[in-house]
Amino acid sequence: MLNPTKLLARNVSKALVRHHSHGGVPGENLPFSLNNRYKLTAIFTVFTALGFGSPFLIVRHQLLKS
Repeated sequence: MLNPTKLLARNVSKALVRHHSHGGVPGENLPFSLNNRYKLTAIFTVFTALGFGSPFLIVRHQLLKS
């Protein structure tokens, strides 16, 4: 027979595994909403433009500085 501590640990771990997610809904765990497609497009465009354009802006700034 199992020790009471081991039995408690097994029950707690099963409960944690069973209830760890948000219900399996796609996009539920994202930090932004997927409901408004125009807002999502604007956020994606700004995020991508900043990520891709920042090295070029930094180089331009350094070249103009000297």
